[in-house]
Amino acid sequence: MKKNKLEILLVISVITISLFGLLMIYSASYIWAEYKFNDPYKFVKNQGLFFLIGTILMFIISKIDYKIYYKKANIILIICFILLILVLIPGIGTVRNGSKSWFGIGSFGIQPSEFAKLGLIIFVSKYLNNNVNSVKNIKKGVLPILGITLLMFGIIMLQPDFGTGTIIVMSIIGLLFVGGVSIKFFIKIALVGVIGIAGLIAIAPYRLARILSFLNPWKDPLGSGFQIIQSLYAIGPGGLFGLGFGNSVQKHFYLPEPQTDFIFSIISEEFGYLGILIIVILFLTIIITCFNISQKCNNLFGKYLSFGITFQMSFQALLNLMVVVGLIPVTGVTLPFLSYGGSSLLITLCSIGVILNISRYTK
Repeated sequence: MKKNKLEILLVISVITISLFGLLMIYSASYIWAEYKFNDPYKFVKNQGLFFLIGTILMFIISKIDYKIYYKKANIILIICFILLILVLIPGIGTVRNGSKSWFGIGSFGIQPSEFAKLGLIIFVSKYLNNNVNSVKNIKKGVLPILGITLLMFGIIMLQPDFGTGTIIVMSIIGLLFVGGVSIKFFIKIALVGVIGIAGLIAIAPYRLARILSFLNPWKDPLGSGFQIIQSLYAIGPGGLFGLGFGNSVQKHFYLPEPQTDFIFSIISEEFGYLGILIIVILFLTIIITCFNISQKCNNLFGKYLSFGITFQMSFQALLNLMVVVGLIPVTGVTLPFLSYGGSSLLITLCSIGVILNISRYTK
């Protein structure tokens, strides 16, 4: 089939923002990489390899009929659960930044929760496709999906990884809403969620510290409020055009590991509002294009699948941006396409490949 305009626009936007991400990962990390590994290119080389593999997979997956995921949805979900459990077993999973959510392969790390995000969306898309009328019944149609989602959330919280767990839950809620579940149900879910979050904070003091640091980071500027303060110090001086590529001050051991969750802060510092505008335009182009593909898809499974992937990506980006500007507590969520993280980039590019294939079957 010939590529349509939406496909071409999506590919160009994704490749552009990913390449810019590689550029910024180098700028944000070369000082840390030189200090820790005696190799200023350590992080950008690792990310570059994942970008190369991910781009190849994106184009391969774009040629694979997405309906195969409908047939294999149950198997994909089971594999995701197995990987999430395996990573918790001592001697198999490795701990990074206090979270046991990685399979270590040499200097590389694979995070199974990233694959689980896509796996669950595939499964729920199939479920909604097969139960169009059942979702009107909360007990029979909705609770089974919420049960599976909360089970996955619970396993991920054992790592612990609250940020990824939140993205998974919100993505499924978004899918259920599009699937026709009553708005009253979501209001009740929101109340339960608030109670649940309060419980999670109560049993883990470090989460309470993050909340308090969010409300007033200057109360503990060298402790729980350190990251948010340093992030704001990076964003503030950027001005209209920024300090220039490579001229960030905060990456000089002020902002911890700036190439990951807080890479947007370094972009703001070095490229100013102009850099922010470019990133926002690229993100909006990707998101709007993906939503258009979802809207035009005449297959219900494809419609749910493309919407779920797009909503998840959008929510993750929004969550990260809200953290770096101090609107919400630190969650440990990466910025899609831009933050350092091989698993995140790989699965995001693969997800784009799925949407590209769906676009070939749209009107």
